[in-house]
Amino acid sequence: MTKTPVVFIVFNRPEMTRKVFERIRQARPSQLLVVADGPRPEFPDDVVNCRDVRAIIESVDWHCEVTGNYADNNMGCRRRVSSGLDWVFNNVDEAIILEDDSLPHPTFFRFCEEMLDRFRDDRRIMHIGGTNYQFGLRRTKSSYYYSRYNPVPGWASWRRAWNYYDVNMRMWPEISQGGWLYDILGNKRSTIYWQNMFRKTFAGEINTWDYQWTFACWLQNGLSVIPNTNLISNIGYSNEATHTKDTDSKYANMPVEEMHFPLVHPNFMIRNELADRYSQLNQFKCGFLSSIRHLICQ
Repeated sequence: MTKTPVVFIVFNRPEMTRKVFERIRQARPSQLLVVADGPRPEFPDDVVNCRDVRAIIESVDWHCEVTGNYADNNMGCRRRVSSGLDWVFNNVDEAIILEDDSLPHPTFFRFCEEMLDRFRDDRRIMHIGGTNYQFGLRRTKSSYYYSRYNPVPGWASWRRAWNYYDVNMRMWPEISQGGWLYDILGNKRSTIYWQNMFRKTFAGEINTWDYQWTFACWLQNGLSVIPNTNLISNIGYSNEATHTKDTDSKYANMPVEEMHFPLVHPNFMIRNELADRYSQLNQFKCGFLSSIRHLICQ
């Protein structure tokens, strides 16, 4: 049984929700917090789909405290997830978080629990990731490494870290105008990329919540723990998805691997620059650099 509270963020995709819920059922968390968005008025099918998704949650058949934070009307990705996680961390000190398209390997839950326990009082760590985007390039002999990036398809964190989150990014003008982003990244092309992403997010041009989480972590010089094996498969790539529409993407339906225990811990806490550079050049492509990524990063 998983002792750490598990958060399940859902909307209108009953089939995907059912698959992820089955993995949660296998983990048998003692506490389940559900964040659900409401139907969009311009999509009549949402009424039925949202109802069916919420019915899945009602099928909990193990000893579990279930608490719901359900929106009656559609709030959108930005407001629903951010407000939902605010609610979560107002109620619990730490949590494992899954969205309805993040299909975890069963060992994901134990990995998160052990990392949450190990780094609970270490403010250098703000994020426990479940996704590994290194595509087989194992960076260390340990079970995990440290990164500046914080992938959110399956993750975990603490109230102490989420307290720095600001969905409105009110610090952005000061960071942007002061050139602080370059001081964080140390690379002009990377800075241009993230300057653009943060500017659009701050202006509301991107309806999301997760760039704000990256921004919050970076402002605190926070590190993420990334497993050296991929523990999450994003099964949500489709034409109907909000952000993940490219069904041919190599990030769609990535295979998962078992995390072996006992974990092998790193002997030092230094961010893995090689892994982060690979992520920046592949996942967050920076123009010309992406064409020479394999020469630099492998």
